[in-house]
Amino acid sequence: MNHLWSLLAESFWQILLPGLTMTIPLTAISFSIALVIAVAVALVQFARVPAARQIARFYIWVIRGTPLLVQLFVVFYGLPHIGILIDAFPAAVIVFSINQGAYCAETIRAALESVPPGQLEAAECAGMTWGQSIRRIVLPQALRTAFPPLSNSLIGMVKDTSLASNITVVEMFMATERIVARTAEPLALYIEVGVIYLLFCTVLTKLQRAGEKRLRVYG
Repeated sequence: MNHLWSLLAESFWQILLPGLTMTIPLTAISFSIALVIAVAVALVQFARVPAARQIARFYIWVIRGTPLLVQLFVVFYGLPHIGILIDAFPAAVIVFSINQGAYCAETIRAALESVPPGQLEAAECAGMTWGQSIRRIVLPQALRTAFPPLSNSLIGMVKDTSLASNITVVEMFMATERIVARTAEPLALYIEVGVIYLLFCTVLTKLQRAGEKRLRVYG
C-alpha cells in the first residue's frame, strides 16, 4: 500500500504536466478555431444562402455522423497515403476544430433563430445593413443564449482530447498509459488520471457558472 501511494504521488506530476502543456493548449486552440468555424457556418445557414447553406449542412451531416476517432485516423494515418503529412499535434487541432465546429454551429444556429425576427427588421428600419444588424443586435443575443451549451462543449472537448493519444499526441492519457506499461498498476493510475480530468472539468464548470451569472447581471 505504501508503494502504491508513493507511485500515485510520483505519477501525479508526470500526468499533470502533460495536461497543462498539451491537453489544455490542445483544447484551447481547437475550441477557439471551432468557434470561428461554428459562427461562420451558423451565419451561412441563418442567412439562407442556397448553395452555401447546402454545403454547410453537408459538412455538419458528415462530421456529426462519423466518429471522432475515425476522423483522427483519416487525417493522421490516411492522408499520408496521398502525400499529405501532418504532425500529430496539428492533426489533432485540425480534427478537433472541425469536429467541434460542426456541433457548435448547430448550437449557434439555434441561438440565432431564437432571437425575435422583429429585432432584425427594426435594426434594418433604423438604417443598419444586414451585416451590422447581425453583428450589433442578433449575434450578441445569440451568443448569450448559446453560452451554456457552448461551455458544455468545451468541457466535453477536454475529455475528448484523450483520443489524441491514438495518433501519438503525448497528452495526459498517453502519459498515463506509459506509466501503466512501466509499473503494471492500471486500476490506480487510470483512476488517478480520471480524477485529474475531473479537476480540470470542475474548474471549467465553476467558470461556466460564473460566466452565466455575469451574463444574467449584465444581460
